[in-house]
Amino acid sequence: MRARQQGVIQKGTKMPKVKTNSSAKKRFKVTGTGEITYQKSFKRHILTKKSKKRKRNLNKKGIVSGPNTDFVKRLLRLK
Repeated sequence: MRARQQGVIQKGTKMPKVKTNSSAKKRFKVTGTGEITYQKSFKRHILTKKSKKRKRNLNKKGIVSGPNTDFVKRLLRLK
């Protein structure tokens, strides 16, 4: 059994690392130019009622809009 050491600061300890948001790193990617992209929704199932044009446009990557970029960057620890 080990004794607890509460309130004892060891020599050479560092501040803890800040973790990125796990769900955000799976959903967003940063392009070479610095834009943040994501995959558009509504392309998984029930595709028969959607037009070809609509499905084709859903294939394209979405770009995070201006007001939301700061929030997403904070989740990804880019800011």
